[in-house]
Amino acid sequence: MSRRVTVLVAGVVLLLGFGLVGTLLPVPYVAQVPGPTYNTLGDLDGTPIITVEGRDRNEVSGNLNLTTVGVPQRPLTLVGAVQGWFDSEVSVVPRDTVYPPDQSVEETQAENRQAFLTSEQSANAAALTQLGYPEKVVVADVPEDSPSEGQLEEGDAIEAVDGTATPDQAALDAALTAIPAGDDVTVSYTRLGEPGTATITSTSSDQREGALLGVSVLQTPSAPFDVDIRVDDVGGPSAGLMLTLGIIDLVGDTDLTEGAVIAGTGTIDATGAVGPIGGIPLKLVAARDIGATLFLVPADNCAEALGAAQPGLTMARVATLDDALTALEVFRDGGTPAPCTTGG
Repeated sequence: MSRRVTVLVAGVVLLLGFGLVGTLLPVPYVAQVPGPTYNTLGDLDGTPIITVEGRDRNEVSGNLNLTTVGVPQRPLTLVGAVQGWFDSEVSVVPRDTVYPPDQSVEETQAENRQAFLTSEQSANAAALTQLGYPEKVVVADVPEDSPSEGQLEEGDAIEAVDGTATPDQAALDAALTAIPAGDDVTVSYTRLGEPGTATITSTSSDQREGALLGVSVLQTPSAPFDVDIRVDDVGGPSAGLMLTLGIIDLVGDTDLTEGAVIAGTGTIDATGAVGPIGGIPLKLVAARDIGATLFLVPADNCAEALGAAQPGLTMARVATLDDALTALEVFRDGGTPAPCTTGG
């Protein structure tokens, strides 16, 4: 065999060897891809994403889709990472930015899920505030061993204790502190718009004086209906804005979409402030793929979004819930909402 053939064969063998190693060798990165989108006005596995108890949901025809980022669970190899770096619809990022090194994957997923559940509460509060419902002291949880079990329910608005009005948490604390622990307490409440009373044998705590009802409460807007959100496979807080808009569309007085396919993203707090999120380029791709015509972009994500603009997809800059509602109104009327700019 000539020297030239020997070198050629050796080169091919090395190349094949490197290729094989590259397809098997894991790297400390993960690939992020456009994730599924969920129409907050629609169903998931036959069950509405947003259910309303205590009143009929509005009849709606459009879409208000929350967008997500997917992370394939299989390990990323060297070849996969290189391919991802050259694919505009894949983002390759250090693994530690998705899965902190001091947490297991399961712990990170549980933390993200809790962030989503917290965003549900904020979305509900922001929506009901926008619709003009007043703040009250609302039962958030009734543990199984609570003296209030079977008497109070999650969502009940506590109106008074032993005849003393409790318009806020400070008033509720003061009223309970004045009652000896162990005494029976008469609680007046509103449930789905209907008044009720419960007599609860109070309990005590080493941390504070007076009676305890054994429930956790929130000071939050209260409506004569109950809203429940179900999206089991989504984590993180970035769905807050679209959940808020979904609630408003289903129980408010305005058809927000008039049949259009709208998508978006953004955190939200109880005051209606919209915050930035990660993965905006991938979420824009996901919106394009479902045929969305308008995408609501958090103001602080605008610069990044402009660099990933998708054909046929109008982007609207939103810093607050009011901005989002205005953008939808302008779009319904055939106009162009306030656009993203390089300054945010």
